[in-house]
Amino acid sequence: MIDKGAVLPLFYLPPVEYFTQFNTYKPHIFIEQEEHFPKQTYRNRANIYSPDGVLTLVVPVIKGSKNHTKIKDVRISYDFRWQRLHWMSLQTCYRRSAYFEYYEDDFVPFYEKKIDFLFDYNQQLFELLLKLLKIKTELNFTPTYEAGYEGVIDLRSAFNAKKSYTEGHKPYFQVFDERSGFIPNLSIVDLLFNQGPQALSYI
Repeated sequence: MIDKGAVLPLFYLPPVEYFTQFNTYKPHIFIEQEEHFPKQTYRNRANIYSPDGVLTLVVPVIKGSKNHTKIKDVRISYDFRWQRLHWMSLQTCYRRSAYFEYYEDDFVPFYEKKIDFLFDYNQQLFELLLKLLKIKTELNFTPTYEAGYEGVIDLRSAFNAKKSYTEGHKPYFQVFDERSGFIPNLSIVDLLFNQGPQALSYI
């Protein structure tokens, strides 16, 4: 029974606003693990800043992982070398950033080892991000699926990967901002690679 706090989904390299909300409601945070997998969300995609603007990285899932598959049962597809593509993209986009080399070794294993389930992959990456951001809290998970909650902030549908973000976010330096200006609410790695240890104070 969840009677206070907030319920959040688990994302791949979540956007900055996700961590703002997470930090607001911790330690009373529950991670949704019983929902059916919704397609085209941050659960298996992330936006980063490329030389040409926003670049979306998508973790492919095995066909059959439709809306009727529980999120924790969705398997990652390794039919093509998406890990190599994602890592090359991250290097291309952030090699010139102030802190990429500082964190690089922490992220490399996630683009080399194969993890069967999307939920497990996201959880391990998320735990790394919390560690790097120095956000200390214990992760709790939903015991059952609930369509709605009373007295609990339900943020499972609060972050839309297909819509541009318009909330006011204080600009910080981004590698390619001289080309396209400041782009808010990209993946947390954009903030981390550009701001390093100062990232948490921005959140």
